[in-house]
Amino acid sequence: MRLTRYTDYALRTLIYVGLHEPRQSSIAEIARAYGISENHLTKVVHQLGRLGLIRTIRGRGGGLRLARPPAEIVVGTVVRQTEDDLALVECFAGGACAITAPCRLRRALGEALAAFLAVLDRYTLADLLAGTEGIEIATLLGLPAAIDGEPGIYARPDLT
Repeated sequence: MRLTRYTDYALRTLIYVGLHEPRQSSIAEIARAYGISENHLTKVVHQLGRLGLIRTIRGRGGGLRLARPPAEIVVGTVVRQTEDDLALVECFAGGACAITAPCRLRRALGEALAAFLAVLDRYTLADLLAGTEGIEIATLLGLPAAIDGEPGIYARPDLT
């Protein structure tokens, strides 16, 4: 199973914005932190906004914020919503195959996909932001380190 760059960028955007809470983030900041295209990221952010995961504030002083608490953003759901096609093989998408009806490979791949998504469903954005890993990620992205990996609780008092 390989996720698209689009889904990867969506997940990374949520991580960045979640670690930067309660401050607003910008597409330019996120693109710079990850070394990715602002144009591509703009499309990703637009969809995250339509999905109700990101709140976009336009104009001077605008930016991006999480639209929901990190504990309510399930990784598996984000993957399902951002991947255009989870069909691992042609027959999953209704394509023609001479052996579709009795095919055990189709069943095995279907189980594998279900297991993959079930694992992702056990994780929320809060899980991805928590602990020392959250602090390490914030540091790598040039964000103020969060105390205990909790979004919005910064180690630098000038940012609270």
